[in-house]
Amino acid sequence: MSLAILRSLPWLAAAPLALMALVASPAGASTPLAVGSVGAETFDPVARAQVLATQMARTWSGGYQSFGIGQSGPGQSVPAELLLASVTPMGQMIDLRGELTLGGVTTPVQGNLNAESDQLDLVMLCQCEVAGLEMGGVFTGLEGLRLSGWQSPRLTNPGGRLDLKPLGSSPAAGGL
Repeated sequence: MSLAILRSLPWLAAAPLALMALVASPAGASTPLAVGSVGAETFDPVARAQVLATQMARTWSGGYQSFGIGQSGPGQSVPAELLLASVTPMGQMIDLRGELTLGGVTTPVQGNLNAESDQLDLVMLCQCEVAGLEMGGVFTGLEGLRLSGWQSPRLTNPGGRLDLKPLGSSPAAGGL
């Protein structure tokens, strides 16, 4: 495509000539643009997933509080404990498997933790109602395992908050 035709397009009228030359040439389509002195990203989420899988605490403790309003006001906090039996890196994701105990009721859980963004999805694997949680919902978080919210499968359940802290049982020094 010629530069004259490209210049006549309103959305390219203000584009720098160097950019238009790249768009116009067939070889330019595969040539990356160098913008000023911006360097390449050096963060390696795959390597971080491997490090987290070896250093992450296997026991987490805290509480779960429902957002629902019960007879005595907002939902009461119940004790929560997460025991991770398996922490497996899979690319930049970490596969988590273990047991979650809420208010004395233990249920198996499975989840994924994104090593780049610390996003968490954790699913209960039972057909039971534990502390107002029901089958089909998911814990989602943006701070790894520390703080996550319960998203119910129904609009009539307002969800809740799971707040966990690592206990000193990590296989290596450190934690998430």
